[in-house]
Amino acid sequence: MDGKIFLGGGGPDYGEKQELSLKNANRHGLIAGATGTGKTVTLQILAEGFSAAGVPVFLSDVKGDLSGLAASGSPEAKLHGAFTSRAEKIGLESYSYKAFPVTFWDLFGAQGHPVRTTVAEMGPLLLARLMELSEAQEGILNIAFRLADEQGLPLLDLKDLQALLVWVGENRVELALRYGNISVNSIGAIQRRLLVLENQGANKLFGEPALDLSDLMRVDAEGRGRINILASDKLMGAPRLYATFLLWLLSELFETLPEVGDPEKPKLVFFFDEAHLLFDGAPKALIDKVEQVARLIRSKGVGVYFVTQNPDDIPEDILGQLGNRVQHALRAFTARDKKALRLAAETYRPNPRFETEEAIREVGVGEAVTSMLMKKGVPGIVERTLIRPPSSQLGPLDQALRANVMANSPVAGKYDTPKDRHSAYEMLRDRAASAAKEAEVVEAQEEEQPTAQREFSAARRYSGGRVSRSSSRSVRIRSDDSFGTAMGKMVMKELTGTTGRKIVRGILGGLFKGR
Repeated sequence: MDGKIFLGGGGPDYGEKQELSLKNANRHGLIAGATGTGKTVTLQILAEGFSAAGVPVFLSDVKGDLSGLAASGSPEAKLHGAFTSRAEKIGLESYSYKAFPVTFWDLFGAQGHPVRTTVAEMGPLLLARLMELSEAQEGILNIAFRLADEQGLPLLDLKDLQALLVWVGENRVELALRYGNISVNSIGAIQRRLLVLENQGANKLFGEPALDLSDLMRVDAEGRGRINILASDKLMGAPRLYATFLLWLLSELFETLPEVGDPEKPKLVFFFDEAHLLFDGAPKALIDKVEQVARLIRSKGVGVYFVTQNPDDIPEDILGQLGNRVQHALRAFTARDKKALRLAAETYRPNPRFETEEAIREVGVGEAVTSMLMKKGVPGIVERTLIRPPSSQLGPLDQALRANVMANSPVAGKYDTPKDRHSAYEMLRDRAASAAKEAEVVEAQEEEQPTAQREFSAARRYSGGRVSRSSSRSVRIRSDDSFGTAMGKMVMKELTGTTGRKIVRGILGGLFKGR
């Protein structure tokens, strides 16, 4: 390995060989092209190249084809037989078949190790995006997260958030004095969206043990970077969940990893397949967040490669940061398609030997128009390139081999069993039980109090002072009380008496029943 990944080239109809410099690999990239033009194979050979160079990779397997990276290719395979002649044509020296170290992941825990994060780590911005909340609903979600922080209520899974929202709704009058109006309808809308997430399987995403990012950055005994493959064929049935999870993961890498400047090779390369799902209907605040992460994460040693059908799917400010580009064929039938093709061609440094726009339209399957960053980050001249063949298996791995890879994974058993720690749900349940018990005690005292007063009068021990009613009738809030303590006293005021006790048992008790 000479610090470069060989992509392809060669032959009389093609330009010089195209290589991706590892030193420039953290300056991000783009793999684009219409369906069936070879994007998956390009992604596969890039993953192989990074792994061989000792760089861990994270990618999503949308069609189930990339699991073949864990197995060696074979000259007997139909496609590999054709690739052998291609390797000779483009001057690929010492072409051989080999498998690569792979770790399989799956949000649903079926085709890979479970992947989890906590509700708190996901944060209100991404959760609001995931649930498509309105501005008012997002505001309430932010209030809930603020209260969780102030009152020490860990938000780990969906039932924690659901319980906290119920508590916010029950105390909305008092909370409104500090945070503004809290609508019951908005809380109900958020709860309904949480139910939709549960139906989509998001309840398996939120919880513990949460993903340790260091497990994505492992190398094997031979020094090859592990290729982390997220099973996404079923996940694509919930595209908003898919896009939000990948954006969360990218944000976590940005927040967690230290600054390394411009390393000789990346610490991790992240492939974002079906990238248009990230930006479809996204609010400006979220797009700005993605742009910020893309701009700054390269200094953390992370390269981000967007994979999509058309470069037009990527916002212009983000597209301008993608220095390494592999453009497979684009089909232009409508006026919009032709405009997108022209704009895609204009983003390349022109080659006097051919028209870029025409080349993008004409390249065949397994061919591409490419431009890699050169020294000092200068874009290379666009070239027509015959993409090299992969060394690993083309197509999906059979289930027996997949199970064997998972059983021998370095993280086998680490994430398999979920944990349910004492968190917001349990803490609010305990508060409800405690409040109900205290309400019963206060009510019993009030029922006994009139008899005691009559006995006191009959004994003629009246001291001249007026006998007061129970102090529970008027709860005073000292100025040095914390907001949480004061809030608790105000709530307790409403919980004294029979009516208050029924509220505690009926609403909060019903919430926790059967959990």
